[in-house]
Amino acid sequence: MNMIVIGCGRVGAELANRLYQRGHTVVVVDQSEAAFHNLPMEFRGRTVVGEALSQDALRRAEIGEADALAAVTGNDTINAVVAHLARSFYSVPSVVVRNFDSRWRPMHEVFNLQVVSSSSWAAQRIEELLYYQEAHSVFSAGNGEVELYEFVIQDEWAGFSLGDLLPDKGCVLAALTRGGRAMLPIQDEILQKGDLILVSANLEGSEALRSRLQFEPQGDSA
Repeated sequence: MNMIVIGCGRVGAELANRLYQRGHTVVVVDQSEAAFHNLPMEFRGRTVVGEALSQDALRRAEIGEADALAAVTGNDTINAVVAHLARSFYSVPSVVVRNFDSRWRPMHEVFNLQVVSSSSWAAQRIEELLYYQEAHSVFSAGNGEVELYEFVIQDEWAGFSLGDLLPDKGCVLAALTRGGRAMLPIQDEILQKGDLILVSANLEGSEALRSRLQFEPQGDSA
């Protein structure tokens, strides 16, 4: 696929190299030639020096042939405008924009853009790691509104069912791995010590789940 990365800071350089390593054709655009020093030595994609909003720079990046574009500069306004142009004017099929300052997220949302807010996501992850130890996130969707959480069943929950453990709202079972074999269990599945549980949850659901994991279950196990 033909990929364009707008902005060659640390995020842009890392993204461009990851795309290149996966076999994509990658063009990186930045107004500063010195920014391309952020790219690793093994990167063999193209670089274009020019303003992100310059039609000439976008033309030299061959935006008309692009399958995807990521706007990841440190300027939220530039990211929003470039992404909007790429999708609306140049009809780039897949466009993702980086939100640098979370106060400007509504601007991206007005354009109905696919947004990754590194500051919002990082703040939430740090908050979780500071005082949540029972379950840890292995995948984050959007800007962390929904995440996949993984945890291991300990002695106190062995013999109880998944229905006993999982909250009624905000948490959906994704998979159970037992003895190295994954399955899609039902709510009546009886838990065993060492079971690896994967759930999808929003913040409310993850907090309820962690609260349950902190305390001894009530009632008799099966």
